[in-house]
Amino acid sequence: MTVYLCCLLFFGRVAEPGVAAPPVWHFNLQEAREIAQKEHRYILLNFSGSDWCGPCIMLRKEIFDDPVFGGFADSALVLVNADFPRMKKNQLSKEQQRLNDQLADQYNSQGKFPLTLLLNADGKVIKEWEGNPSVKAEVFDAQLRDAINNRK
Repeated sequence: MTVYLCCLLFFGRVAEPGVAAPPVWHFNLQEAREIAQKEHRYILLNFSGSDWCGPCIMLRKEIFDDPVFGGFADSALVLVNADFPRMKKNQLSKEQQRLNDQLADQYNSQGKFPLTLLLNADGKVIKEWEGNPSVKAEVFDAQLRDAINNRK
């Protein structure tokens, strides 16, 4: 329940009638890899501090919540969020914290926030965005498409 509430806080809006729903975010990379392999998709892994990191919050609002990003994400990506909230009310379950810590050990050992990685279905890093890219969703979408198309 705590993970759900934290996710709701971070990704937090419910679709209104006639408005595209925000993309689905996963919280377990192994599950995401299985989906990516089965559906021939890439993985977008985002490290965030949903309740303390200003650039993380802006990245979510400016890019991840944008319907342009959501449309592309739904067709080509499996989204994974590794959140590291600080406020006690937003703390994750011990299991989720363990999963996020493992992701940080593997992909974000320097503790950068936000950090967004495009991975192939095997978990290999294809492209990295350190910090908030400070671009419109359309530009971020184009960067993702370019990185994926250059892999084919």
